[in-house]
Amino acid sequence: MTEQEKMKQGYLWNDDAENMAMQTKCKKLVREFNATPMDDNEKRQALMKEMFGSVGDHVFIVPPFSAAVGKFVSIGEGTYCNMNLTLIDDWKITIGKNCLIGPNVTLCTTGHPVHPAHRTDGMYSFPVTIGNNVWIGGNVMVLPGVTIGDNSVIGAGSVVTGDIPANVVAFGVPCKVYRQIDEHDAEYYFKGHRFDQQPRD
Repeated sequence: MTEQEKMKQGYLWNDDAENMAMQTKCKKLVREFNATPMDDNEKRQALMKEMFGSVGDHVFIVPPFSAAVGKFVSIGEGTYCNMNLTLIDDWKITIGKNCLIGPNVTLCTTGHPVHPAHRTDGMYSFPVTIGNNVWIGGNVMVLPGVTIGDNSVIGAGSVVTGDIPANVVAFGVPCKVYRQIDEHDAEYYFKGHRFDQQPRD
């Protein structure tokens, strides 16, 4: 069994020539993407399509960002990622449609054994899945194997260690569900500020 086969089946694995070759290719594309002027959207879109496994239309990533492998990443249409996105994407990262990802967010598929006697045995990788219409606040860390359900909001500074259901507001270290998204959120966009009090053209 190759190291990549071990990784994809949830076993401990180690870097090998195949993984390092994928990382080398990805790092070159990341460097080129980060150096591309903001107004050259056509080139940026082309680089994303070459770098990622799949990427929808109208995806925008503010540079700089970092990725490890690239080809295991899928990003749905209309998703916006702010600066300093870090993808530890040795295995699958799936980001849905119309997501908002704040600055300094890390999505991490890979970890290491806790016990020091086994820490050099290898690493493990499990998929990270972000549903549609998810808003992830700034400085959030999402750990291996986590799924975040559609429409949910992850508060700034959270460390997401377990699955988060759809249609909730969750935050904290570790991240926990605070409440459901409800009709109050359809009426107020921030504290006492109502949608129907917006200026009209």
